[in-house]
Amino acid sequence: MDYEAVPITTMREEEEGVVDAVSGGERLVSRLASMGLLPGIKVKVLRNKGGSVILLASETRMALGRDEASKITVKRTETAPGVRKLLVGLAGQPNVGKSTVFNILTGLSQHVGNWPGKTVEKAEGVHLADDVEMHIVDLPGTYSLTAFSEEERVAREFVIHEQPDVIVLVVNAAALERSLYVLAELLLLDPPVVLAVNMMDVAENQGMHVDVEALERALGIPVISIVATKNKGVKELRSLVIAMSEGKLEYNPHMPAVSADHAVIYSGLMELIKGSVPPLCTARWVATKLMEGDSEVGDMLREIVPEALWNEIQGLLIKHEDALRAVVGGRYDWIEEVTRAAISRFKRGQVLMTDRIDHVLTRPLFGIPILLAILAFVFLVTYKLGFPVQDHLERLMSFIAALVEPALSGAPGWVKGVLINGVIGGAGSVLTFLPILLIFFACLSFLEDVGYMARAAFVMDRFMHIVGLHGKSFLPMCLGFGCNVPSIMGARIVESRKARLLTIFLTPFVPCTARLGVLTFVSGAIFGKQASVVAWIVVSVNIVVLGLSGMVISKFFLKGEPTPFIMELPLYHKPDARTIGIVIWSRMVAFVKKAGTVILLVSIVIWVLSNVPGGTIETSILGYVGKAIEPVGRPLGLTWQEMVALVSSLLAKENSIATLGVLYGVGREGLQVVLPRVMGQASAFAFVVVLMLFIPCAATVTVMKQEMGSWRWFLGSLLFMLLVSFLVGVIAFRAALFAGLT
Repeated sequence: MDYEAVPITTMREEEEGVVDAVSGGERLVSRLASMGLLPGIKVKVLRNKGGSVILLASETRMALGRDEASKITVKRTETAPGVRKLLVGLAGQPNVGKSTVFNILTGLSQHVGNWPGKTVEKAEGVHLADDVEMHIVDLPGTYSLTAFSEEERVAREFVIHEQPDVIVLVVNAAALERSLYVLAELLLLDPPVVLAVNMMDVAENQGMHVDVEALERALGIPVISIVATKNKGVKELRSLVIAMSEGKLEYNPHMPAVSADHAVIYSGLMELIKGSVPPLCTARWVATKLMEGDSEVGDMLREIVPEALWNEIQGLLIKHEDALRAVVGGRYDWIEEVTRAAISRFKRGQVLMTDRIDHVLTRPLFGIPILLAILAFVFLVTYKLGFPVQDHLERLMSFIAALVEPALSGAPGWVKGVLINGVIGGAGSVLTFLPILLIFFACLSFLEDVGYMARAAFVMDRFMHIVGLHGKSFLPMCLGFGCNVPSIMGARIVESRKARLLTIFLTPFVPCTARLGVLTFVSGAIFGKQASVVAWIVVSVNIVVLGLSGMVISKFFLKGEPTPFIMELPLYHKPDARTIGIVIWSRMVAFVKKAGTVILLVSIVIWVLSNVPGGTIETSILGYVGKAIEPVGRPLGLTWQEMVALVSSLLAKENSIATLGVLYGVGREGLQVVLPRVMGQASAFAFVVVLMLFIPCAATVTVMKQEMGSWRWFLGSLLFMLLVSFLVGVIAFRAALFAGLT
């Protein structure tokens, strides 16, 4: 198989490869290039132990620290002597501990991206064991291999087209019957499967005992018990995978069958499609999928069989329209048969702790207030702990700018402006928000890991239906209060494209920390003691607009069959610090990569536009644009300076404050002192209302385009936000004047 570029720190000694890329900043890239280490150069790993890596490149031996070496990615050209490569797929239903197993095996060598042409995350990593290198792919958690969602489609395409050496199917011992449903489908495709029965401790606590040996005899495939959260059995699982790939284990899987009353149609289909099975598929899998009514398999087969044969197949299926019931029934009969001797239950009728907690948390009367209280606590912790750290980071950015400025005294003015105001001011604004996002992501990851977020989606389902969505969309929208970028990326968990589009469409109306920061600053400066009331009103307006927009878009533009809300409520369990830590790390890295780089580039562009050609904002392109759009701001009660501030917020919402400070020349007085002199209360109210509903920052806009996958919907959403922010802003300005605000 063709392996992707990997960090050189994951390579074994004596292994060779070609440098694919070097990251880590211009200074490191330049230094390595001067030593002959640059893309296209062949390298050999001489030592990879402890805190250093020794390489041979361009006939030069060089020693690098692990941090520096990790910035070098290499495409292998020669496997180290005796090293064998395996492609391992990690499959399973959601909430079975699959990601915990993946994290243990791959650690920080894992890479998270997207499957080609999909919006589904692709997690992969490398695990080295003795003379075997496992390339492990963590498949999306799915309940079946039917192409109902993108996740299911991705999982089955991997099994069919990538032909992995081994598939490790992780199942939940406490819900074994349900977890084995995926195995019933996998076996039909003939991949080598190892069954890892996880959460054995949870099963024991529920009064269940799983006899792994009896289960292995019944299934005819290798089975092992593990407790991933305690790292028990994972080492043995690794050995089992290696033995399986070497053909050292007995493998005679007991295949599931359709119900006896439909055995004739199954045999008939097998006979008809014989010799016409699509490449890499098996006849029994194709026949079963035809009986299920799988449209993708049907379309694939229709392209390769004669029309007369296709009509015969269709005629047979029409006569047996209940064939799906026969397939599903046959699988559950098979599951019952293989688990009958393997599962024993004791303490029957015991009320589980999960049931007791859910008795309270899933009732609307208690569930919604508790949810609101939990979210309030999350925000309280986020702001109480995050804002002081953010303040220190802002001071650090100012200190760095103060250090850089004297060093650039001899440089041209544009260089100083780009570096200090563009690079440090733009990218620095992202870094100052990292503490808030870190704490927010940590809180949500904790709630997600213990099993609470599924309950939050459940209790919010009724409310979300009002806006044309269901409870699952509530989860990514929650992230929007921290940052809209990971929130929009989180919409990938929504199966239906219609619901996913609507979730992305509405998410920018969720006030992020940057918008809330601007709202807090402006309302505090203008309204004084009434600031909290004004801020509450503005946030309420946001939520109302979100609801009304969802109702309109869902009713008139996204018509179609609603996707049913089906979500597993996993058992409550102790949080796993390693899993939470890796989730936080991946989200933070994704935020910095997607938001930081965009804001850095746009910061430079904005600085150029605000200084060319006259050297001042008033005589710059941005100033001319502001004065040109000033008539648009009059119905809102806004001056051209405030309109330019709104335009600059397209970079980052907090930039609107910086822009106002520059345009009003606040100097040493500070914007909080100057702002009440130049902005009336009615205008200020309209300004914050428009800002909260206006087009989101550049990073969010970029991710919206990527995730929507449609120029029509992307441009439509931006125009919709422009129109809504203007109309609501006009109403807000008139309402403020009517209320007696000046």
